[in-house]
Amino acid sequence: MNFLQYYGIDWLAMLLTLAAIYLLGNKSRSGFSTMICGNLCWAAVGVFTSSIAMVVANLAFAAMNVRGYIEWGSDTRQTDE
Repeated sequence: MNFLQYYGIDWLAMLLTLAAIYLLGNKSRSGFSTMICGNLCWAAVGVFTSSIAMVVANLAFAAMNVRGYIEWGSDTRQTDE
């Protein structure tokens, strides 16, 4: 078993994703940027493994995290009166 089969990008992606979940759980905006880096690493792993679904999914997740970063703190909720 080769632990560096994907040049360690898979391990980096895992660590970034876990760190991002921790940061977002603590309501830290930096969790979004950390997760975006993790998504890009997972997309790279998808390229190495020839998994188009993994690449597309993680690019979509990264786009959602960009949106989350932009929307952070804005009061877009509508109240029912």
